[in-house]
Amino acid sequence: MARKRAKGGKGAAPVEGAAETPPASKSCLKLPSPEAATNLVIADVVLRAAGGLLRDRLEKGLINRHHHDDPKAHRLVDKRGVGTSAMLWAASHLARRSPVGLAVVVGGLAAKVFYDRGKRLESKRGRTPRKGES
Repeated sequence: MARKRAKGGKGAAPVEGAAETPPASKSCLKLPSPEAATNLVIADVVLRAAGGLLRDRLEKGLINRHHHDDPKAHRLVDKRGVGTSAMLWAASHLARRSPVGLAVVVGGLAAKVFYDRGKRLESKRGRTPRKGES
């Protein structure tokens, strides 16, 4: 069991196993709160908000660059449903957690890109029946 400090000043015995706080250096950043947990929450909120704003601007910039006035393209970004948002969150979470998860997500995205390109090329050429089809 740990001993408590005796009431008093300099002659008090330290608590066994307690770590001493390092002296503050002059080059340290002044944090908004003396509580570490509060500072972590503040940093998390700021980083998530900044990341969300950056992501929104990037998506809208890509849409404007490639699909100038296409209302369908703008709806893809502005009117995203709960299901789509949940799937995007799950994919990004899986990709961040492990290299295997990243490989799965990138492989799925690559397969989707190749599928979309194949569909586009097929529609450009006009579909010709394959051998055995009528």
